[in-house]
Amino acid sequence: MEKKFQTDKEELPARLLEFPCEFPMKIVGLRTVDYAEKIVAVIKKHDPAFSEKSVQMKASSNGNYISLGVLINATSQEMLDDLYRELSAHPLVKFVL
Repeated sequence: MEKKFQTDKEELPARLLEFPCEFPMKIVGLRTVDYAEKIVAVIKKHDPAFSEKSVQMKASSNGNYISLGVLINATSQEMLDDLYRELSAHPLVKFVL
């Protein structure tokens, strides 16, 4: 049986995010003296109004890694994608959620 796809705009799924919006991210990476500063610099390239005062830091149980919880002012899906790609490619970053 062949499936037919509807092309009516009303039948398409709704967008997941409405922009602009506040978007939470968690960036986990190697614990170094300047890790937070380097990550904040990357974030500010994409969200110039971002305040480093809002960063929540948490060290791993062994102290080798640090997690940064941030709230980004996302202006578009493209902006989020670009930020995610740059953070993920950073040599100190292990993963981004």
